Amino acid sequence: MSEQIKKKLRDDIAALEHELSYELPKELKKAVAMGDLSENAEYHMAKQRQEFVKARLRQLGRRMADLSMVNFDNIPKDRVGLGSTVKVYDNTKGEEKEYKLVMSEESDVDSGKISTTSPIGRALLNKKVGDSATVDTPNGKREMDILSLKTIHDQAAE
Repeated sequence: MSEQIKKKLRDDIAALEHELSYELPKELKKAVAMGDLSENAEYHMAKQRQEFVKARLRQLGRRMADLSMVNFDNIPKDRVGLGSTVKVYDNTKGEEKEYKLVMSEESDVDSGKISTTSPIGRALLNKKVGDSATVDTPNGKREMDILSLKTIHDQAAE
């Protein structure tokens, strides 16, 4: 799981580095050739984009460092954690739902993949089958009962 995320981050970093090293300098050079920089919209837009790209590269670099510190052996084998697939009964809505807890880069609510940092993800972390979780949402509190659980370790064994 984390290797796919690392590959995506490496690809994003490579694309941004290319933009920063090749495309933006060309845009800046063209803008400078147009004359007066104080009223040159193209120049100011290119400089703003350059600052954004630099900030995004720093952010992605920190995320790569964070991912390298994830130890999958520390993920619980009997409780909800990263990579777990959890079936819950939402008492508020009166329906069963299945969620897979993933890293924020992989989240896709429509396919049931929720981030461990989302309100539902945070509420489910470290719960066992039979436990209840209270989720604070913008629409109020939701109560969920955990019906079944497959951890990342169970899925790797299959």
